[in-house]
Order: sequence, then C-alpha cells, then structure tokens
Amino acid sequence: MEKRSIIIKSKHSSKMAITIIPGHFATNHSHVNYYIDMTSIKHVHTNAEEAASQMAEPYSRITPVDTIICMDGCEVIGAFLAHQLARTDLRGLNSKKEISVITPEFNANGQFIFRDNMQPMVWGKKVLLLIASATTGKTINRSLECIQYYGGEVVGISAIFSAIDEMKDIEIKSLFKAEDLPDYRTYPFHECPDCQQNIKIDAIVNSFGYSKINM
Repeated sequence: MEKRSIIIKSKHSSKMAITIIPGHFATNHSHVNYYIDMTSIKHVHTNAEEAASQMAEPYSRITPVDTIICMDGCEVIGAFLAHQLARTDLRGLNSKKEISVITPEFNANGQFIFRDNMQPMVWGKKVLLLIASATTGKTINRSLECIQYYGGEVVGISAIFSAIDEMKDIEIKSLFKAEDLPDYRTYPFHECPDCQQNIKIDAIVNSFGYSKINM
C-alpha cells in the first residue's frame, strides 16, 4: 500500500509536505479515496514549528487568543502555535500573552469533556480550535458544541487538511485543501462507490494513523 504514496508539497511553504496514499479507506464518519499521512507535521518538531508559523499568520495581529484546544494529536503544533502568537516582536493582540494549550478528554460515551481543573482555561476565553483534518465536519461540530457548553468563544479554526471551508459560519483555515489532492473524494458509508463495486477497504484510518485490513 505504501508503494503507492505521493508527496504533496504545501503552497504556503516549501518546507511542508504531506504524504497521501490512494485507495479505499474508512474513517469514523466516511469513506475516502486517500489516506493522508500527517505524522511528520504533527510529531517532528521542525515540521510542527513550520506548520504553526503558517497557521499563526491569520490570527497573530488581529485575533485575540487565550486558549488553543488541540484535537487529533496536534499538541506539538499547538505549543509552537501559542509561541508564535505570543511573540513580542509582532506587537499584535497576543504579544506577551500566556496562552493555554489543552486537549479535551473523551468519556465512556465518546463525549468531549474538560475536568474541573481545566475548565477555567475555556470558560470566558477566546478559543482557537486546532485539528489535523476535517472531511465531513462532524468532529469540528462536536468540538464547537463542547467549547460552547464550557463557556468558551471560538474565534478561529485551524487545520492541517480540510475538505470543507467553514463550520457554523467560522472559516476553517487549513494548510492543505481538497483541491491540493488530485481527485480527492469523500462519501457517506452508504454512498461509497468502491463499496458498491465490492472493492475491499485497504485500511481503517483515524487521527492516530491507519490499520491495514488483511483479506
């Protein structure tokens, strides 16, 4: 499967790239024709720092940010993003600010929650939501509901990859978009043409990576 991999370089920076593998993949919410490997951007500190630098640009001067809420294992990027936003040389609204970087917990019902000690970092705060990828927008929607429940105000959404442009009137600013991937497609399970043609699923994918299905 990995032999089919294709490297896609970012339009924003020559230092950033993702690897895509064409095939038939199942996510939690849909079927897609690419597995998008963001491992190096999320976990290699030089790549995460470069991603954070690009993500900070739309917010650094004009958007106040108190807290960055990280989903999909984006905590390393989130820390660098907080550092970029609070840089003293930018003289923006976040200069010299102490920005919290947190991640919600999942309870037994799969709901996002924040423990009592974390809630003060959300309640009444300007929140930037950071995610790895958005295909259907369901994870973003659940995240927004969680943040609203705990009294936070979402001032922006940043993603490494997003197939959608906005959610609840909030623009999703992403480093890679669907048009950057050749013929990218996503389908609800029951509408997947590969399934209708009895093409086997290559792997189950989520924010942690992929697990091959051996048939």
